[in-house]
Amino acid sequence: MALPITAVVGPQIYSGINFRFALILLALLTAACLAVPWERLPPLAYWTIPVLDFAVVGGLYHDGRLVVTGLSFLCVFPVFWMSWSGAAPRTGWLLGFLGSTLVLWTPLFTRADGWPSVTDLAGPMLIPFIMLAIGVVVSTVEADTTAQQQRLEATETELQASLRETGLRSQLLDAVLETVDVGVTAVDAAGRTILMNSRQRSNHALAGLTEAADTDLDAQIYGLDQLTPVPLEQRPSQRAMREESFSDVIVWVGTGDRQRALTVCARAMRDNGQFAGSVLAYSDVTEMVNALNAREDFVSSVSHELRTPLTSIIGYLDLVLDDEDTSDLPARLLNALQVAQRNAERLLLLVSDLLTTASGTMHLQRSETDVAELVRIALDSATPRATPIGVALGCDCEEDLHALVDPDRISQVLDNLLSNAIKYSPDGGKVTVRSRREGANLVLEVEDTGIGMSEADQQDVFTKFFRTGQVKKAAIPGVGLGLVITKSIVEAHGGRISFSSAIGVGSTFRVELPVSAP
Repeated sequence: MALPITAVVGPQIYSGINFRFALILLALLTAACLAVPWERLPPLAYWTIPVLDFAVVGGLYHDGRLVVTGLSFLCVFPVFWMSWSGAAPRTGWLLGFLGSTLVLWTPLFTRADGWPSVTDLAGPMLIPFIMLAIGVVVSTVEADTTAQQQRLEATETELQASLRETGLRSQLLDAVLETVDVGVTAVDAAGRTILMNSRQRSNHALAGLTEAADTDLDAQIYGLDQLTPVPLEQRPSQRAMREESFSDVIVWVGTGDRQRALTVCARAMRDNGQFAGSVLAYSDVTEMVNALNAREDFVSSVSHELRTPLTSIIGYLDLVLDDEDTSDLPARLLNALQVAQRNAERLLLLVSDLLTTASGTMHLQRSETDVAELVRIALDSATPRATPIGVALGCDCEEDLHALVDPDRISQVLDNLLSNAIKYSPDGGKVTVRSRREGANLVLEVEDTGIGMSEADQQDVFTKFFRTGQVKKAAIPGVGLGLVITKSIVEAHGGRISFSSAIGVGSTFRVELPVSAP
């Protein structure tokens, strides 16, 4: 811009030797800027251009200062260049100050009227100080800009890394969801589906739904009988939308031969404490349910088939033993008949237990009962089993404990708990029965000093046919149904059963029953 202005205002300046020198040097520096690969050279190498720019500005200023005002301010370009480079800021400030000073002082030393005075030299010094200030400001701005750019680059790098990691996690999640043999679906707070794997899409199709369906109003979802439709409000998806979390809810999906049993689990999602949706997992358990049903049917059928001949055998043994003529039998034959009777009765009791567990129902005949009397009877019946193996029986019981219960079933509970306590104290010890009233409940406790149970075994105590490893090693007889039946009887009364146990210390079983019918 300075050259066109100079050509208009004072074209005669172009004839000056210094002005022409400046133009030639400017052309050479421009060519050097374009031709030289400065990025391959050391950082300060390209300072050659701004340093020589002071010579260009000096030539223009020397011949044109009297015609064009402000040519000395062209020094701002090399000052800006060196300061913005950020390579050596303090050196750039010094060179900018000295270069500007030389541009302004050179005409003073080359004039014909002799050496300049101090006043002449001090007059133009404002401009070098301005250039110094510009250099400092530019360097500061450049440092801040560079730092900000570095922060932005670091942030961008982190974002790119996060995006890559997120992408990998997303691919991993998709791969896992498509690999597992479990139907998974996620819904937002409004009930809209936001995620569904291929397995769940198959479950949807089986239930007569499309993938895009946000409601299971017309879904073919049935209860455990495989026939009764599950009410809309009780369906897993609707319960999940009510912010419920649940596990192992079994439903049947579909109709006909393609009907499948699914167990459903749901967990609510929250965002800052607010309900954000729910994740549901559907597992196909058709084979397991069918196998369990087949097992229960088999047990029930076999138990029914065994019960009839056993009842007949026990009846005939009773007739034989009650007959007066049996008094003439040898003692060994009479003893054999009694052993046969006891074992037949034991086998009938086992069959009854199998039938009870197979049916899954518990019928009670409640009546006003003195439970303290039941405890005494149970202890008397257990004494013949305890004495031969050195187990002492103790009773810490309140008198006159009346409750509205089924006496036969409560007797069965006491017999099962006492039998286990004695049986699992093979090396002797003590079994203590406690009974008392606590508020509206009747409490029964059976404590033994036997072999006890490990923490792992305690998890399966009330599982059908479960027997601990210690019991199996000791060859203690049993089939693992006593506690299962005991729990069923207690819960049918509206009560609860709990226990504590430790290996080598013994076990304590506690039964709480409501005094009146719930």
